[in-house]
Amino acid sequence: MNAPVFTTLGCRLNAYETEAMKDLAQQAGVANAHVVNTCAVTAEAVRKARQEIRKIARENPGASIIVTGCAAQTEPETFAAMPEVTRVIGNHEKMQPETWAGLAPDLIGTTERVQVDDILSVQETAGHLIDGFGTRARAYVQVQNGCDHRCTFCIIPYGRGNSRSVPAGVVVEQIKRLVGAGYNEVVLTGVDLTSWGADLPATPKLGDLVRRILKLVPDLPRLRISSIDSIEADPALIEAIAAEPRLMPHLHLSLQAGDDMILKRMKRRHLRDDAIRFCEDMRKARPDLIYGADIIAGFPTETDEMFANTLDMVRACGLTWLHVFPYSPRKGTPAARMPQVLKAVIKDRAAQLRALGDQLAQAHLAQQVGRDHRVLMESPRMGRTEQFTETVFDTDQPVGSIVPARIVGHDGAQLRAG
Repeated sequence: MNAPVFTTLGCRLNAYETEAMKDLAQQAGVANAHVVNTCAVTAEAVRKARQEIRKIARENPGASIIVTGCAAQTEPETFAAMPEVTRVIGNHEKMQPETWAGLAPDLIGTTERVQVDDILSVQETAGHLIDGFGTRARAYVQVQNGCDHRCTFCIIPYGRGNSRSVPAGVVVEQIKRLVGAGYNEVVLTGVDLTSWGADLPATPKLGDLVRRILKLVPDLPRLRISSIDSIEADPALIEAIAAEPRLMPHLHLSLQAGDDMILKRMKRRHLRDDAIRFCEDMRKARPDLIYGADIIAGFPTETDEMFANTLDMVRACGLTWLHVFPYSPRKGTPAARMPQVLKAVIKDRAAQLRALGDQLAQAHLAQQVGRDHRVLMESPRMGRTEQFTETVFDTDQPVGSIVPARIVGHDGAQLRAG
């Protein structure tokens, strides 16, 4: 029997959960199957999932195909209707050992074809914990799942459920194991990371978790946090970012737009000036801090003037890495019922944002030439700086090690170490 083959679409959290599913499938003895872990963040993501499933079926005639992830959770009927699909499994079910036990050894048994329950009713906090997902250099630790907010463009709460937090003690123990196994960097991940702790006793904040990790795992060289909502950054987190050198100076912000009316229509919790003030204040506290951000192009009702405000905010915040999403309506969300922007206009605005993002990234790369960095090696000749900038070397370096390097140039995409 052959081990199952996994295909991951979408976010880093999906990739983390794929590693967990590999463990669960192996323990259950599942074999001869293809598992597709889908994304639902845009309509295009769902289309790509269907395309990937058909491709797998063409290349593997008669294969058993299991579909899971956010698109399977939000649109189980879409995938159940595909003749190529053998099973549809929800986001909660995919992390349960009994689900995989019911599929072993060859998807034979009484398991129903669609196993997707109401994700909003899920209460438990920790999923299947794994040690060491990522490269040999960097490990990702899921500390939170789900989201309590209801942004008008987003279907993800209906794919991930409400916010659930992994208790701090569980997180710390896992990070201790990872450091003991030789990992030099740990990244905290979640769907809405800054909501961590709201469902735990005494409602701790993300900053409390970060400070606890740094205190109780003194041998951890580098701690990194993934995407955060800047308006929810608590004082302890802000203090840690400013004062803790082991907390990496790179923040990815969920900003989405730079016009107040669009932000209100998105049902975001911040205004334009909030984002600019946060970036300015944090950079004053820690001058080497750089920012990435998610930005949506062409949200419903967005005018040229509103879009110009977003471009201006990107510059005012001093962003470096832009993750640009051309808006696409998600059925079941309030934004899908709003007056839509023409697709050609959306495409043009996304191109303008990406062009601006390229300019800002180029400026960052140029500023690093002549500076010294400590680079965490992901492969023999490529690693990342504290600010998460890719850096290439002319000679092999030990993978997983942190290497001091003088930056001597860049090629427009990566720094070059001397």
